[in-house]
Amino acid sequence: MSETDPHIHVEEKVAQAGAAYRNTIASTLGRVPDAPSVVTTGCARRVPYAMTSPHPERVTCLACREHAHREHLRFADQVERLSRMPGAIITGDQATEAAQWHRDVASRFSG
Repeated sequence: MSETDPHIHVEEKVAQAGAAYRNTIASTLGRVPDAPSVVTTGCARRVPYAMTSPHPERVTCLACREHAHREHLRFADQVERLSRMPGAIITGDQATEAAQWHRDVASRFSG
């Protein structure tokens, strides 16, 4: 971990980062997970959690932006693929909406 790194990064597990994910876990389990003090980033660095953001407009590390772009596209494809499986718990429309949201975020990371 470098104290002189001025960049804002993304967490390695982009789709599981941020307050929205923690809120989902809290509403599901009834417990709020603690935010970690140090995380691994998309560029494979270990940085303070405070130096990360799930918002594309705030991320300044180019390697992290590329990582987030790829991960959001991968997750969008995965959501669509899993929604077509027998017994899926989300409808095709819900999957399409979720996948489109991830593709929109991916495009914001690439731009």
